[in-house]
Amino acid sequence: MRTKYCGEITPVDINTIITVCGWVNKIRILKKIIFVEVKDTTGIIQVIFNKKNDAYISSVLRLRNGFCIQIQGLVTIKKSFNLLHNTLQEKIIEIIGFTCLIFNKTLPIPLDYTKKNKKDIRFKFRYLDLRRTVMFKNIETRSKITTIIRKFFIKNKFLEIETPVLTKSTPEGALDYLVNSRLYPGKYYALPQSPQLFKQLLMISGIDRYYQIAKCFRDEDLRSDRQPEFTQIDIEIAFSKIHCIQKLISNLIQKLWLSIKKITLKKIKKISYYDSILKYGTDKPDLRNPIQFIDLDNFFKNDFQFFFPWLLKKKPNRIISIRIPNGINLISEKKIKIYEKFLKKIKLNQLMYIKIVDIDSFNIHIDPYLSKKIKKKQIYQIFPQNIICNGDIFFIVAEETNLANKILSNLRLKIGIDLKITNLEQVCPIWITNFPLFKKDKHENLKSMHHPFTSPQYEIPNITFTDPCKILSSAFDLVINGCEIGGGSQRIHDYNLQKKIFNILQINKIKQKENFGFFLNALKYGAPPHAGLALGLDRLTMLLTDSSTISDVIAFPKTTSATCLMTGAPC
Repeated sequence: MRTKYCGEITPVDINTIITVCGWVNKIRILKKIIFVEVKDTTGIIQVIFNKKNDAYISSVLRLRNGFCIQIQGLVTIKKSFNLLHNTLQEKIIEIIGFTCLIFNKTLPIPLDYTKKNKKDIRFKFRYLDLRRTVMFKNIETRSKITTIIRKFFIKNKFLEIETPVLTKSTPEGALDYLVNSRLYPGKYYALPQSPQLFKQLLMISGIDRYYQIAKCFRDEDLRSDRQPEFTQIDIEIAFSKIHCIQKLISNLIQKLWLSIKKITLKKIKKISYYDSILKYGTDKPDLRNPIQFIDLDNFFKNDFQFFFPWLLKKKPNRIISIRIPNGINLISEKKIKIYEKFLKKIKLNQLMYIKIVDIDSFNIHIDPYLSKKIKKKQIYQIFPQNIICNGDIFFIVAEETNLANKILSNLRLKIGIDLKITNLEQVCPIWITNFPLFKKDKHENLKSMHHPFTSPQYEIPNITFTDPCKILSSAFDLVINGCEIGGGSQRIHDYNLQKKIFNILQINKIKQKENFGFFLNALKYGAPPHAGLALGLDRLTMLLTDSSTISDVIAFPKTTSATCLMTGAPC
């Protein structure tokens, strides 16, 4: 039906008759001629029709934006083109139209392709939203990424193996999506939250290197980097240690950024979970922002309830600060109030600050709350002298440890963007290592930090379970620009150790047999040591396309309330 795509017409085609197909992007009707822009997946070409030509003028005058058409014409150089005044990037060719065939009319397009549309409208008319150039480029880039990934793993001798979608519920942290069984009334299949147990079973099966671009399903609270169904790049290697996995994935990440963005990434560094929390208050640090936390516990610890009476003695607390260079000139009192209001939503008690006007003459401004508690000359006792510079602002937060980390890490990110301290042109990947094996939930119950199949770092005889939260795991995460891209670990391949981990998590014998009996039994049949990782394809694509949300790199996403506005699901 076509002989050429719109974006592939070049000066070589001048004086050639071609046929193009696509949609009307724009129409301009003048006295003697009509300009029609035709758009397809490759680009836009301008077509000129003469109003005096009775053969096609009636159909051309019926055209509206969004009509699906076929046009035949002669490729020619633009009359207005001048080599002296036009850059090479400008279109220098157009088509003189001979025929115009309308395949299909359209209702008025509910989207404005030249402006930013509301997300609800974009999701409801997603098939129209995907016609936008930026959206098509995102989907095209995603296709390129998956092609690069497949070639990479084939080259490294991996087998691509599909695992079941209708399976048994094996709790992995989120709620399951369930599918009713017609043959077995009252029984259900669960959609997989990940292929975790199946890929470990493949290692026991003797499959040495496995990968899969897998669909996963999790019923959990949604946000910009979460969807109820998502895609992950799943990897598992038998007889392997985690440093081998990290080296392999580092090579893949470097290849993706070089192929898609033409950016050469340096070797990916590592930071421990503890150091990441200490310096940035999060295990997903955005290292494009150089601001780090300053710990103030030493100054305040002996009398912290005098300074901060809202802190409870029984709970672990943290008193921390961040330094904003030249902050006095960049952050007004009004702006501080805005930051305080922003942080109050995260349950901040008090945002405190110290402004260093001139340290030599002790010209220091302290916020009204702290000024009643400390003297200006104590500044050297609070902060190390080598980090104090004239013009700086120090923001101080004193809260329960997890809350303090959350508040100040959010402030760090916000100030980094507002003051352009964060270098948005950089790409900063980092491996986060040495995670705890367990954590406690809000009810003080033990949970796995990653999942219950993660191996501890120590040999079995050396593990003491008196304080499980101090046990280090073999788990690791890959974080890029503050976004968790993936995580992996050395897996438990010993039956007795896996049982012991289940016992610590207070999963009783009945639940162990009911949920994991098939897997525990498989561990008795010569399970090899193995390690693996899963990368979020949606999040990777989001970063590689400079998108702000994964819904912009998924063809048909759900809303943050897990509904499909286009189809009306769930129904």
